[in-house]
Amino acid sequence: MTAPLELVCPAGTPAALRDAIDAGADVVYLGFRDETNARNFPGLNFSRPELRDGIGYAHQRSREVFVAINTYAAAGNQAPWHRAIDDAAALGADAVIVADIGLLDYAAAKHPGLRLHLSVQAAASHAEAIRFYHEAFGVRRVVLPRVLTVAEIAQLTKQIPVETEVFAFGGMCPMAEGRCSLSSYVTGQSPNRQGVCSPASHVRYEHRGEDLVSSLGGSTINIFDKTEKAGYPTLCKGRFAVGGTYADYLFEEPTSLSTGEILHDLVRAGVKALKIEGRQRGRAYVAEVVCQFRSLVDAMASGTTANATTANAVAALRQLAEGQQETSGAYRKGWR
Repeated sequence: MTAPLELVCPAGTPAALRDAIDAGADVVYLGFRDETNARNFPGLNFSRPELRDGIGYAHQRSREVFVAINTYAAAGNQAPWHRAIDDAAALGADAVIVADIGLLDYAAAKHPGLRLHLSVQAAASHAEAIRFYHEAFGVRRVVLPRVLTVAEIAQLTKQIPVETEVFAFGGMCPMAEGRCSLSSYVTGQSPNRQGVCSPASHVRYEHRGEDLVSSLGGSTINIFDKTEKAGYPTLCKGRFAVGGTYADYLFEEPTSLSTGEILHDLVRAGVKALKIEGRQRGRAYVAEVVCQFRSLVDAMASGTTANATTANAVAALRQLAEGQQETSGAYRKGWR
């Protein structure tokens, strides 16, 4: 028997929050309906009354809610971010997920009892940085960048006094989170400031003969023939022409992350929590992914490493991966 990994699951809407909890989430993470969170898309996120009700629904079932306030405050206009911190604390959030160092300082000073988690947007990937955030602001958990390998995660957990959370499924961001400006080159909007990477309003798909072309802000990102699965068009996942040859030059097919087959490696590395990406996805998707990970985590906690149930869960997750493509075991293989 091993202690089960905590499942931290996405909710872009109140309905998705309820579905995630009912499917087995230990924690739901979400954001306010503004630029203070990194999934600032139309039709998503929570008003203050919706967050109050969502926290009530979670707490009645002994689950928790984390509020992502993980973009960087605008110079001279920190008020929306301060208000988000204040309201999350007042409404009873179990933790806030923050990247901006000034916001961490504000939260620690104004709300000393509020649990602080360091967002992946802070791109803290070595022990010295993580220890600084812990000692300066009392950060109790770090969400690690997706570019780290299992071996690197294991080394970190031995050296830091905080819990570690890693992404387990969903979008495979191959850039350094918190430092990526690629989207702003073609859309004028950045995930770090406006909270939107490759906003849907700038995305287009069209057929050219038998090929499917995906574009962003008028720039072609990828061309798929009829045998290929199409992923969402972001610049970091595009196919580029170099020397007359088209290929994925940043990383090999960095479409979607799935760790379903390497959970035991993450446990041995000292990971505390698994984060499922997908606040912009539908409630049925969220419920199904959470359900499959719940079965995998519970099986591992009971000492079951492989049976028909776990095999079926891994297969189901593969079908749910973006474009039905996955970077299986990316943490294990290493990226550098």
